[in-house]
Amino acid sequence: MAASPTEYVTHHLEHLSVGEGFWTVHIDTLFWSWVTGLIFLGVFYGAARAVTAGVPGKMQNFVEAILEFVDNSVSEAFHGPKGLIAPLALTIFVWVFLWNLMDLIPVDLFPVLAAMVGIEYMRVVPSADMSATFSLSLSVFVLIIYYGIKGKGAAGFGKEFLFHPFGKNPLLVPFNLILNTVEMIAKPVSLALRLFGNLYAAELIFILIAMLPFWAQWLPGSAWAIFHILVIPLQAFIFMTLTIVYLALAYEQH
Repeated sequence: MAASPTEYVTHHLEHLSVGEGFWTVHIDTLFWSWVTGLIFLGVFYGAARAVTAGVPGKMQNFVEAILEFVDNSVSEAFHGPKGLIAPLALTIFVWVFLWNLMDLIPVDLFPVLAAMVGIEYMRVVPSADMSATFSLSLSVFVLIIYYGIKGKGAAGFGKEFLFHPFGKNPLLVPFNLILNTVEMIAKPVSLALRLFGNLYAAELIFILIAMLPFWAQWLPGSAWAIFHILVIPLQAFIFMTLTIVYLALAYEQH
C-alpha cells in the first residue's frame, strides 16, 4: 500500500481502468454498478415471488413501502402516462441508494482484498465516479427529449424551444434558443454533478479519517457515518425527484 499520506489518498482515488483519455473505461465502477443492480433486481424479484394476500412478511412490507413511496412521488409530479416513469423512478431511487450505500464500507477493505489477488486499484462507490453519474443523467436527458416530443409533438417541441419564454417575435428567437439550450444542458449536468460532488466529498473524508491512527478513527468515523446515513437516501431521492420533475416539464404544455 502507499507509504505517504499523498500516495495513500491518490491510491484510493485511482480507478481500475482500461483505455486512455475520453475512451477510458472504469472497470471497478462498471463491476460495482452491476453488483448493486443485481442486488436490486434480486431483492425485488424475490419479494415479488413471495408476495401473499395474507399477512405480509417484513420483506414484502419493505418493498411495498418503497413502491408506494415512489408511486406517490410520480403521481404528484407527473400527470401523463406512468407506464415508464414509475419503473424508471423506482430504478433510479433504489440503484442510486445502493451506489451511495457502498460508501459506508471501510475504505481499505476492498482495496486490500483486491491487492491480494493482484489488482492494484479498486474503488467501490459508483456515484463517486463522474462517468457513472453522467451516464445516468444522460439517459435521463434522452428521455427528456423523448417525452418532450411525445407530449407536444415534434412541431410543438420545436416551437416551444424557439418561442419560449419571450414569444414569437423574430428578434427574440435567438434569445429563446440560447436560454432553452442552456436550460436543456443544465439539467443533466446539474443531476450528475450534484450526486458526484456529494459522494466524492464523502468518500474523500472517509479516506482522510482512515489515515488517522486506528484508535483515533472511531469517533470521527462514526460521527461522519451517522451523518452520511442521512445523505445516502437524500441524494437518491433528489436525483429521482428531479428526474420526475424534468420529465413532467418536458411532457406538459406550458
